[in-house]
Amino acid sequence: YSASHVVVSLVKNYPNYLIINLDKLDYCASLKNLETVSEKENYKFIQGDICEPDFIKQLFKTEKIDIVLHFAAQTHVDLSFWHALEFTYVNVYGTNVLVAAAHEANVEKFVYVSTDEVYGGSADEEFDESSPKRPTNPYASSKAAAECFVQSYWERYQFPVVITRSSNVYGPHQYPEKVIPKFISLLQQNRKCCIHGSGLQRRNFLYAADVVEAFLTVLKEGKPGEIYNIGTNFEMSITQLAKELIHLIKKTSSESEMEHWMDYVQDRPTNDLRYPMNSEKMHNLGWRPKVPWKEGIKETIEWYKENFHNWKNSEKALEPFPVTEPFAQLSGP
Repeated sequence: YSASHVVVSLVKNYPNYLIINLDKLDYCASLKNLETVSEKENYKFIQGDICEPDFIKQLFKTEKIDIVLHFAAQTHVDLSFWHALEFTYVNVYGTNVLVAAAHEANVEKFVYVSTDEVYGGSADEEFDESSPKRPTNPYASSKAAAECFVQSYWERYQFPVVITRSSNVYGPHQYPEKVIPKFISLLQQNRKCCIHGSGLQRRNFLYAADVVEAFLTVLKEGKPGEIYNIGTNFEMSITQLAKELIHLIKKTSSESEMEHWMDYVQDRPTNDLRYPMNSEKMHNLGWRPKVPWKEGIKETIEWYKENFHNWKNSEKALEPFPVTEPFAQLSGP
């Protein structure tokens, strides 16, 4: 999802570069997100899986790839509790396949896109890049393990890897299983926001356009072997988020009416309270988030009015807990 925004930006702003978009097209992917660049001469789409070593090796042999931005991952935390092995397979094994092939091909820079969730939750301690990794769910654990594999290529071979850890990204193009598009889509269909547990968990939300700028900065200025937090100080609880969206979509400020649009459901097995990050290192490279929440969320609400059906299974995403079975490739005879 974030990758689609980065791809569009690269294709439009760097006409002399060939941008290759490799995607397995899993349940949460939609090529409609790339329609604005699909006909451009400097854009090429290849459908394929990072978990297939021969295919990946062949790709690096046939295409002259200078830089890799590795966004590919299974990312749904709730789903990871029920499919921990599959998350490990895609996120850890797939990353290992990709970084090994990129190293063999002498790629100039390999950017691994990780998450703030590798730090685990914190009530008050702010995480910087040297903070220990204490992941509390299978998704975050798989991303933390994949980071270790990527980092080892820097330690062993001085292969120029860069790791990024970002806050929650929101905006157009996101499959509606994630909290912001899910709440927006539910309210636009006159259904209630399903809030896990107390709703007091707080999240930092970063608009997609700001994340694009962050990755362009990392591509130009990011130092090999370094880790960069891509964070924002903008934070709100899930209950606050629901109320904000109810106010904007249902045009009400009445507390009782807001309560009417909120449905508290069972919590996930662990639900970290906060992920406060220090992004000073990125600020020193010249990047800071610019898009105000009011502007970003307005754009996002408008986009989902028109584009909710960009995925064939988008209705499934609105259930309180995942009902999808996206991992058929692992089921044995």
